[in-house]
Amino acid sequence: MLIYKIFRAPEWAALEEAGQTDGAPIDVTDGYIHISTAAQVEETAAKHFAGEDGLMLIALEAESLGEGLRCEPSRGGALFPHLYRPLRLDDVLWSKPLPLVGGRHDFPELE
Repeated sequence: MLIYKIFRAPEWAALEEAGQTDGAPIDVTDGYIHISTAAQVEETAAKHFAGEDGLMLIALEAESLGEGLRCEPSRGGALFPHLYRPLRLDDVLWSKPLPLVGGRHDFPELE
């Protein structure tokens, strides 16, 4: 199953340069990397990245992330994927720009 992470441009650039990341500042504060399923990622963008341009959408294969990936309750009791290890560049299946169009993020077709 594919799962998704949204990065701001500087966060994505840092991952590309270093080869791994502990995530965005909120991820570091919380102690895990916040990830979303295909059904959750658009709401995540609207709630946490509203009006932000220059975002990157990163696709990850859940099964390849190993024991560091846990699904845990979050907003409204929904289970969200959380990664309890650094995210490595070689974990990324693909990355695509997430442009802001008419005030909303324009998502590619997701699996």
